[in-house]
Amino acid sequence: MIDLTRRYRFAAAHRLHSRSLTAEENARIYGKCNNPYGHGHNYILDVTVAGPVDAATGMVFDVAKLDLVVRQSVLEPLDHAHLNLDVDRFQNLTPTTENLCMEIYGILSANLTHEPGKAFLKRVRLEETSSNYFEYEG
Repeated sequence: MIDLTRRYRFAAAHRLHSRSLTAEENARIYGKCNNPYGHGHNYILDVTVAGPVDAATGMVFDVAKLDLVVRQSVLEPLDHAHLNLDVDRFQNLTPTTENLCMEIYGILSANLTHEPGKAFLKRVRLEETSSNYFEYEG
């Protein structure tokens, strides 16, 4: 079993605000990240697929295919988007990086077909700042 990790970058804005909390609770929990106008991040996305090395190609996964799926299903919809305003899923879900990481995993999992004995989506790692990142393995 071999892991292949590819790194991607995108920029997006969000406002951390939960409709289920009061204005005071939102301000206390999210602090400056609750700014009504939002704020932005330059995210770094690591996508890891794992599987056996294919005897014919010598590769664990077709990197060009992975790049295409990530670009079309994740980067194009999210890059330079305001997550709260431009991404339907975050209309009712607080766009924390934890939630964003899980959403990206779900999107990729649905778009990277898994065949028995072949590579599969193992993990998504999303870096929000140089101080914190999140990982999700489904």
